[in-house]
Amino acid sequence: MATAIAPVTARTAESALVDADEGNPIAVLLDPDSIVRDDCNAREHDTEPDDDLINSVKAVGVQDPVSVRPRPDGTYGAFKGWRRTQAAQIANATAGAEGHEKRQIQAFVRADLVGRDPWTRFLSLIENHQRQGMSPKDTLKAAELSLIGMDEVEQKAAARALGLKRGTGKRLGRAQKLDDATLRRASAGGMDLEQIAQLAEVEDVPGAQDRLLRACARDEAEDGGGRGHWDQELALLKAERADRAARQEAVTALEKAEIPLLPVRVPYGEKDTAQPLTELTTTLGNPLAEDNHKNCPGHSARLDEEHRPVWFCADPAAYGHKVRPRPKPQKTAEDEERSAARARVTACNRAWKAASGPRQEFVTRLVRGSQALPEEAWRFALGTLLDLPDFYGKWAQRRETEDVARFLGVKLPESQAGRVRLSELVTLSKARTANVLFAHVAAAFERDMRDPKGWNHSRMEVCFLWERLTPQQAAYLLLLERLGHSDKGSYRLSEVEEQAVEPHRPADADGESAA
Repeated sequence: MATAIAPVTARTAESALVDADEGNPIAVLLDPDSIVRDDCNAREHDTEPDDDLINSVKAVGVQDPVSVRPRPDGTYGAFKGWRRTQAAQIANATAGAEGHEKRQIQAFVRADLVGRDPWTRFLSLIENHQRQGMSPKDTLKAAELSLIGMDEVEQKAAARALGLKRGTGKRLGRAQKLDDATLRRASAGGMDLEQIAQLAEVEDVPGAQDRLLRACARDEAEDGGGRGHWDQELALLKAERADRAARQEAVTALEKAEIPLLPVRVPYGEKDTAQPLTELTTTLGNPLAEDNHKNCPGHSARLDEEHRPVWFCADPAAYGHKVRPRPKPQKTAEDEERSAARARVTACNRAWKAASGPRQEFVTRLVRGSQALPEEAWRFALGTLLDLPDFYGKWAQRRETEDVARFLGVKLPESQAGRVRLSELVTLSKARTANVLFAHVAAAFERDMRDPKGWNHSRMEVCFLWERLTPQQAAYLLLLERLGHSDKGSYRLSEVEEQAVEPHRPADADGESAA
């Protein structure tokens, strides 16, 4: 694919100043044999010209200038158009035998890029990324190497051009380790560089790529686009990855202590002889616990749902322990229901904690954005400050400023001795007053909703937020849902949050809950 450029006047390298820059392109004529591949050319695979390109150059020459920069040995390094240059070299080499003329090649000579390898690689990346055939792995590698070597100003401009968030460049290196099939499928599924880098963070979670591709497709299908479904699915995958890491940490600790980890299920046909210590006694009938059992050869463990060790004896009969006499319980339908309920609680608690990530990122974007805070948001914040609900008073008494500072992008001193009032760190202005107030109120809500397990004062019992939100909490989530929808779908409630707010949605004209 040809690169569109402004009309230029070709000169020879001897008659023109070879000092072109982005704002003043000057094409000069060069001998193709004086050009070599630049070390910062982003394309590392499929670098050879195909037959169609070679035949085209033999017939009419290279129509669009290539981009080069001078080298110390008098040659030029091509960082854009190396395949066209090679085609010109091949055409000239066969000119005499095939009866066509030798031609020079037009080139933009970028002397201003000498010594600026990161920016040169970035320009080459932009050129090649827009051309068919550049592999995702080449794109990732070039993006990573470009961003790492740039100063802050260039890095910001390059990241914006590539559609990356600030700091994503540090994750692109890991994305390069994805296999070619995964990269091709991710790219074909519509993932950009930012999303591929995020995929690399959770790729070891089973089914991660399929789940993220489905989320990407759902976002594309929604009016306004956005990444609401992507952010929620990514948060769940990160939570699952953290859960797997916690389990591995527990397993490693047991291995280090040389304590066997018993299998969750024994193979079919084998008897599970292991018993938890809570069901065993010594020969004299004294209870067994970790301290008085750890020297037993059968000392072992299984991990519970929170990956905490539950101590077992692998074979009580072999090691002289007694089983506490108790009737063998029969598993009933009620037991099955309780087991299913425990599994649901575990899954919903994990999902609730994971959902706080995308939610807080959206609040951060709202209060740090360059546009005015939506009126509905600042009215909600003012209403909370005027009504002073109980949870807000409790939060204020704790004097916790970390969440407010994080929302506003303010870095608090690490040392308690160096702490100052937040009002002295935040840049206060009339135009940003609403943003600061909303960040303050949002921090109180986030603290109140941090733990999925709460206390219902009216019922005087423990409850879970995903089962029974307070009206204020539901109003906060529904507000964020509306703001995200208005912002081109940039934020959406997670499944567990939608489940929690459903009873609080206003009824429509037919008396049904409005979706």
